[in-house]
Amino acid sequence: MPRLGVNIDHVATLREARKTNEPDPVMAAGLVELAGAEQITIHLREDRRHIQDRDLRLLKGTTRLLLNLEMAAAEQVVEIAVQVKPDSVTLVPERREELTTEGGLDVVGSEKNIAQTIVRLHSDGIPVSLFIGPDIKQAKAATKIGADAIEIHTGEYANAVTPEQASRELERIRSIAAAGAKLGLHVHAGHGLTYQNVRPIVDIREIEELNIGHSIIARAVMVGLEQAVRDMLALVRTT
Repeated sequence: MPRLGVNIDHVATLREARKTNEPDPVMAAGLVELAGAEQITIHLREDRRHIQDRDLRLLKGTTRLLLNLEMAAAEQVVEIAVQVKPDSVTLVPERREELTTEGGLDVVGSEKNIAQTIVRLHSDGIPVSLFIGPDIKQAKAATKIGADAIEIHTGEYANAVTPEQASRELERIRSIAAAGAKLGLHVHAGHGLTYQNVRPIVDIREIEELNIGHSIIARAVMVGLEQAVRDMLALVRTT
């Protein structure tokens, strides 16, 4: 069964909408822990639109869960990561104009920069995952430059409008998960996963970790964060 990483960026998004001090993503992490999840995931974007440096530092000092930091391969953020030392880093593409991360990294086209970032993070003992689309060329490139893991972008599967399209995208995810494991990579998955579509992803045996944010936080508005996490865990942990 994969571990569940709960992405709490959207808690910070609500806070930043009013530029106030609530809701606090650090308090949210405590509820995620009480609910039984294994990991907290946060994205420290260059534009600081939601998670702030303060959140990262407080979470590192308070949470007993694994702390996964999503970030661009940008020098300023890399320096923060090596200072704080999260349990893992996931390198993601980042554009200022996007609402959320769109697509996976082009590892093939950015090998030198990403490789340098991996070396820098590894020098401080931080394992690195690369957020990629379900593309074997990208997985092979991730192996070549020393990544520890890949996180498969599941957005096309999540956004499928017909059962046939969903089936095709699911097969692509299955294929890259198997290929990644054969290459010696740890395999994670995330983006757009919900209570309605997560089960087929859970059933892919090579996937060790799921990172889910929006769907959990959206349900939390209705039922509370602890219950929303428990509801997702019931799906992730059912064999």
